[in-house]
Amino acid sequence: MSHASTGIRQQSMNTIHSIIYTVRDLDAAKAIHTALLGTDPHTDQPYYVGYNVDGLEIALRPAGDGEAPTGPIANVGVPDIEAALEAAQRAGATLADPPRDVGGGLVATVTDVDGTTLGLIQRS
Repeated sequence: MSHASTGIRQQSMNTIHSIIYTVRDLDAAKAIHTALLGTDPHTDQPYYVGYNVDGLEIALRPAGDGEAPTGPIANVGVPDIEAALEAAQRAGATLADPPRDVGGGLVATVTDVDGTTLGLIQRS
């Protein structure tokens, strides 16, 4: 059975670019992640700690004032963030955070029907 006969579009797959954890205690989370991942972070700043695990970015970011830590947010790398947001919203997602430039690319988040936050990232 071909993809055309099943109604599935043939396209290149977007990939998971990074997984970001929002944490209350960055130093404590860094110690645990360093021990479990078996490597030091490639970026170790007060606003971001990042590890590269076989090409996947595992990151820690401190919770802001009054912000509760969240579950992990998987960021999907997309070639066109506006088109990806439009497709996600047509499929039932809700825009949570519109695209913003974070230096080196654009990021945005949506939530699915269960309230799970999903990230999108478009590299420059």
